[in-house]
Amino acid sequence: MAVDPRTPVIVGVGQFTERLEDPDYRGMSSVELATAAARAALADTGVDAAAVARAIDTFAGLRQFEICAPFGKPPLGASDNYLRSVARRIGADPARAVLEPLGGHGPQKLLTEFAGRIAAGETDAVLLLGSENGSTLRHFRKRDTKPDHSEHVGGQLEDRGYGFEQYIDEITVSHGMTGAPVQYGLLENARRGRLGLGVAEYRRRMAELFAPFSKVAAKNPFSSSPVERSVDEILTVTDDNRMICDPYPRLLVARDQVNQGAAALLMSVAAARKLAVPEDNWVYLHGHADLVEQAFLDRADLSASPATALAAQEALRVAGLGIADIATFDLYSCFPFPVFTFCDVTGLATDDPRGLTLTGGLPYFGGPGNSYSLHGIAETVNHMRDRPGEFGLVGANGGVMSKYSIGVYSTTPTPWRDDRSAERQQEVAALPKVPAVRHHDGAGVVETYSVRYDWPVTTGIIVGRRDDEARFMATTTDPGLMAVMTGGDPLGQRISVKSVDGVNQATLA
Repeated sequence: MAVDPRTPVIVGVGQFTERLEDPDYRGMSSVELATAAARAALADTGVDAAAVARAIDTFAGLRQFEICAPFGKPPLGASDNYLRSVARRIGADPARAVLEPLGGHGPQKLLTEFAGRIAAGETDAVLLLGSENGSTLRHFRKRDTKPDHSEHVGGQLEDRGYGFEQYIDEITVSHGMTGAPVQYGLLENARRGRLGLGVAEYRRRMAELFAPFSKVAAKNPFSSSPVERSVDEILTVTDDNRMICDPYPRLLVARDQVNQGAAALLMSVAAARKLAVPEDNWVYLHGHADLVEQAFLDRADLSASPATALAAQEALRVAGLGIADIATFDLYSCFPFPVFTFCDVTGLATDDPRGLTLTGGLPYFGGPGNSYSLHGIAETVNHMRDRPGEFGLVGANGGVMSKYSIGVYSTTPTPWRDDRSAERQQEVAALPKVPAVRHHDGAGVVETYSVRYDWPVTTGIIVGRRDDEARFMATTTDPGLMAVMTGGDPLGQRISVKSVDGVNQATLA
């Protein structure tokens, strides 16, 4: 078919991983990791890399953990303009550099955004970048001699802000809902309660979901931990597989201390043709959607995600496909909950023979912060090239199951189509909300919970309901209640709550 010259196409992808056990381990900076991935993406185009680099007019990047908050400084220093540091190293001089707020949905969101900008004639060639240097930071943490990764390159930068305020608030922070494991633990136990499953049965289901992920990771040359894990190994708590936050032992938690980088090069068909990029390298974005969930405490059902459901519906509608038409999936898998949720809303079986990951998933392949799904996109592009005419879906999740972005990819040419995410967002806005109270003194019921084993004192984190159905949060170290939370099932448990110094504290009723 004739393709409009403004149609966006992915023409190159690249990945890079260094492991601590590698004989040539360097302890690379986030800039160096992204540069390695960018060079791989340039080489992947199949044409002169220098010419391609000079043609790039926009760099768009994801934040690393070390620059995700306004407080604190990167332990080893960092570039004042991460994107232009990479650009300088590969011989590019983009007119525009954009740094996205935090969130694992960011890679797919950026790709969809800039594909639309290419279609609209606003830009011609965009390099998407992401990297994480957590392994380096850990490696040098207790060493006397440390490298200095500071760079001062200046230049234009469109910094879109941190964005963490979208995911947390004073109530949740003061009650220990800080960090992804406890946040998703609350969601996970809510889902377990909805399904009516016991603690042991649900943990086995989580392990059964993720064991096949580890099998994929074991064969992926870019994996941070290429080790196949059995179901029993994943669910059994040991010194090496310690509990982090209920219901997650370590092997069910995203592996964030990694050194990984990824890149994807997006161009208009006209630009790709001008550079003579072989059409066999072109991959088209057939469907896409970006939806934002209600705030955590507002959600009527903490076990579900209407935004994920609407994003899946919309992306497939734009692509003109059903879930049965998809050949490959890479679903965001920081914990089991996002994967389960996607399956819940689409009818996809958790043991579907097509598989649910191409990378191997965040606990095994690696969880490089906000940039993980850029690796998922890179793997999908490569798989689509190997399977011309088939379709691959990337599901990217950010925050506390807060934002969900989906892309559907194929080598089959297709015109650019706008999605109706803004309209579908109105459906999320119209959903009922649960009233939440800051302070509570009196009785309540445990709606969901987690236990923080990652704190010096093991502490229970509770989302509860008053008798009038208003929602509250509480913490507990009460021996009786902790015995139920660590050795039983507290869902539906009656509790007594008292507000002390601004924190609701719970005990057994």
